[in-house]
Amino acid sequence: MNIGVAIFGLALLVLLHEAGHFYVARAVGMSPRRFYLGFPPAIAKVRRKGIEYGIGAIPLGGYVKIPGMHRPAASDLDVLFGPALQEQPQIFPKIARVRRSLEAGALDTAREGLPALEAALDEAELSPMAARTARRGLNELKDGLSSDAYWRQRTWKRVAVIFAGPGMNIVLALLLPAIAYMIGAPGDPNRIVRHVESGKPAAAIGLRPGDEIIAVNGAPTPNFDAVSHAIRDSHGDPITLAVRRHGERIILGPATPVKLGGRYILGFNPSWNKKRFSVGGAFGQSAHDNWVATKGTATFLPRLLTGAGRKDVSSPVGIVDYSSQAAGITFTLFLQILGLISLSLALLNLLPLLPLDGGHILFSLIEGLRGRAVGREVYERVSAVGLGLFMILFFIGLSNDIGRLGGG
Repeated sequence: MNIGVAIFGLALLVLLHEAGHFYVARAVGMSPRRFYLGFPPAIAKVRRKGIEYGIGAIPLGGYVKIPGMHRPAASDLDVLFGPALQEQPQIFPKIARVRRSLEAGALDTAREGLPALEAALDEAELSPMAARTARRGLNELKDGLSSDAYWRQRTWKRVAVIFAGPGMNIVLALLLPAIAYMIGAPGDPNRIVRHVESGKPAAAIGLRPGDEIIAVNGAPTPNFDAVSHAIRDSHGDPITLAVRRHGERIILGPATPVKLGGRYILGFNPSWNKKRFSVGGAFGQSAHDNWVATKGTATFLPRLLTGAGRKDVSSPVGIVDYSSQAAGITFTLFLQILGLISLSLALLNLLPLLPLDGGHILFSLIEGLRGRAVGREVYERVSAVGLGLFMILFFIGLSNDIGRLGGG
């Protein structure tokens, strides 16, 4: 149940990120072609006012297609229509007409040649793969040559559309913890047991919800930090607990802590002292938390070059695990963790690397200063480097998560 809630929360953050792109694009005159709940292929879709709304088969996040992210180039036609041209050479004149127009920079003329190219493709007998590639290429050309194409817009509009995604995550990063603080967010943990996990040492020795742990191995534990340190520092040796239950002191154990995620545990969750704020105080505390987390992220990035820093990298597997644990403790803690995840998504996407949003913002500014578009091949080469870096980080994070979940 908690894992399902965690997955839903992460998917919602991604979906709202895409919704930010979608609504700001419409507001500044770029009509998105698609908006999906989940990722294609579609299992259900409907078209309204030229926009295809659908539910994707991959149930994570969302997807929005903004038209004409790149200025069409003559070299694009080799990739888009190469398979179709090999199977049906008679369509070459129609492709050549569009190519000449693109080479000359006559975009309106190129657009005027698309209906004839589309008719030639409809008449040609193509294999399913070549037909799909050609149809996709034709749609890309139509989008790239349209008046609302992204690459044609003024710089401020392009930056606004791209920033809207991480901007939405920043808003959520402020809003979700603020809601938690207004409801009553968990503060410091205390010595009173809230939940005991079945099958763990705590359950085996008879620890119960409501018990107050007052000593470990005879040493008084004035707060939960003392309890936690005593269990952690046991290094797996048997320990006894003294608890107060209904006003009576009871000795439980000995119990042998088990190692999970690199630390020793007995298998119980503490209760938490609640902190409740006014509306202004809640947003002020949330802003403070976000600022501290932002500074922590800024100092963390250089440490990725070190072994200790790489051990702190996590993948979506770890993110879901952490947030599901938070959901199992209290809903308000889950909201706080979800807010931090939203902030992380925003900061990650604002890194000036393609294909991240920050990379698109950087290239939009460069193109605005140059007064002309950067070629698609430049985008693709830089994106390949960015994708390579993030694939490396993903596998480092996944390896860390597998080791942590496996107790290594």
